[in-house]
Amino acid sequence: MTSAALHISNLCYQYGERLALDKLNVDIAEGEFFGLLGPNGAGKTTLMSLLTRLLKPASGEINVFNYSLNTHGNQAMRQIGVVFQQSTLDLDLSVSQNLEYHGALHGLSPKEVSARIQQELARFELGDRQHDRVRDLNGGHRRRVELARALLHRPKLLLLDEASSGLDIDSRANLNAHVRTLCKTEGIAALWTTHLIEELHDQDNILILNKGKCLAQGEAKTLQEQHKAKDLPALFSQLTRSVV
Repeated sequence: MTSAALHISNLCYQYGERLALDKLNVDIAEGEFFGLLGPNGAGKTTLMSLLTRLLKPASGEINVFNYSLNTHGNQAMRQIGVVFQQSTLDLDLSVSQNLEYHGALHGLSPKEVSARIQQELARFELGDRQHDRVRDLNGGHRRRVELARALLHRPKLLLLDEASSGLDIDSRANLNAHVRTLCKTEGIAALWTTHLIEELHDQDNILILNKGKCLAQGEAKTLQEQHKAKDLPALFSQLTRSVV
């Protein structure tokens, strides 16, 4: 039986008078690839900011493997790896230097960092680029470096905030496949946020978010059947169009 990697209960957040998230509830199991789908302005990035403690919720609860972000934030954050929508790599440092800095921030010894860097670079076929400056890499390779960095401290939950944004079709597909493989082979849970419907599969558990509200949640195929939609794009259009 799988345990809950992420449990979100009645989560709310406001920007002034505007309610950005309205009593959001989400459960993601260990080893699950979970898709969060929504148009621009749906609240996806706000949710990511709350999950990474960049913002503090107005109300509600976030638990990561039973650690509350409110009361056991440090323990919870140790379980999390993050790939943000905007790159946070230092362009003037090499690939290895970026990873070394991340490992040091997580308290890993130089020996541990060195070994894990080689493991992650091999996983993402970046071994021959480890001494290259990040600014000399293309967009797809930079995203692979960011994913390698996110995995360096061996988290059990990956948060990906529109991580494929700006990539070409092949690079997007490869990144998506990499993350799905991690879920299947290593039991890592992944929250994949996107506004690109083709990145999600009918068998995925998904949440459709718009204007801070959950419009639907469950297996994509089941939701299509419930709403009599021919496919996921049709379901998304039908639900988001109905929000005023």
